[in-house]
Amino acid sequence: MIKTIAGTKDTLPIEIYKWHYLENLVRSVMKEFNYKEIRTPIFEETALFSRGIGESTDIVSKEMYTFMDRSETSLTLKPEMTASVVRSVLEHSLDKQQQLNKLYYISPMFRQERPQAGRYRQFHQFGAEALGASEPSLDAEMIILAYDVLKKLGLKSLDIKINSLGIPESREYYKTLLKKYLSDKTVHLSDESKKRLDTNILRIFDSKDETDQKIMEDAPLLLEHLDNDSLEKFERVKELLLLAQVPFEVDPRLVRGLDYYTNTTFEIISNSVGSQSALCGGGRYDLLANHIGDRNIPGVGFAAGIERILLACENENCLSINDENPYVYLIRLNKELVKETYNIGLKFRRAGISVELDYLNRSVKAQMREANRLNTRKALFVGGDEYENGEVVLKDMDTGDQEIIKISQLDGIIKKIKG
Repeated sequence: MIKTIAGTKDTLPIEIYKWHYLENLVRSVMKEFNYKEIRTPIFEETALFSRGIGESTDIVSKEMYTFMDRSETSLTLKPEMTASVVRSVLEHSLDKQQQLNKLYYISPMFRQERPQAGRYRQFHQFGAEALGASEPSLDAEMIILAYDVLKKLGLKSLDIKINSLGIPESREYYKTLLKKYLSDKTVHLSDESKKRLDTNILRIFDSKDETDQKIMEDAPLLLEHLDNDSLEKFERVKELLLLAQVPFEVDPRLVRGLDYYTNTTFEIISNSVGSQSALCGGGRYDLLANHIGDRNIPGVGFAAGIERILLACENENCLSINDENPYVYLIRLNKELVKETYNIGLKFRRAGISVELDYLNRSVKAQMREANRLNTRKALFVGGDEYENGEVVLKDMDTGDQEIIKISQLDGIIKKIKG
């Protein structure tokens, strides 16, 4: 039997309502902040990610799904969305049509990582990108935007961590200090961290190796060596978060694994999903457009993992209501009334009311069981003496109350249900 590939999963009808609820909430909050949806292809030229994300990152060096197409072009299933959004803005000259572009997405991504709770090889993210302004108020807006979505989902066990990576000049100076600090400790570093010494030294702060973590406890911190302008911008971000009553903590060891980040960086952590605790992360990336297309367009954004967020919701018992069940179940009392029952169902459906009816020629008792299983709000009985009199019976499944309705008055009942 052919099964799903390791690291992928089917989202079945019994759980899809959670996805719909989350996606609708994301769209609603994005509208409140005036972000417009963008959709890009699921694969791009490999160069977009190697140039944009950085050759030394784990994503590019270890995790991408890359293949050659028939024209010998190297293509990659997108492992993240920011580079694709920036590419689209550049390609379609959106920055020339209006200076500030505020965009959001909900999309699948692909990374060949080790599958574990909340982490898949095909996974889904929603996120936002604001391109065209370097104002710290946009950095704060991104954090508030992400936080608002998570709070409106009902999540409570959240921590926001923020940091600043400064500008490349101050970061390069800091890297020399960090390398000097590690010079006599290199032999004790893990093999992975030894590789990062020359490729992506800041990522050593991300190491899960206990010896690495102990060594980095006394390492100099980038936040203590930033230029004045970066420090001032970071203070502005903090002021605006306080004004918005968004709780946060400064974590000077927080780094992002992608080369394009500058200044503000942040993560929102859940304490209810185990080791894979980061629900979303992002920051400012003023250099990315230049790396991809030789145009200077400042940007800031974030990405949030949908599977991981839904796991947190499950652990905190959010999203317990399923509003996607049929509102009415039509119960046919007489087998010969197939067309009549079908036509009544069609009237409800075309009026925008969700309806289900029996297609298996089941008994009345079995139809009632099905209505209860589907948790429908109403049952409409078609047949019997009532139907002979031009009537149907509408039953409230919660209270058990019933009312007899003239079939000629169905339009009025439909309006009442919709109202």
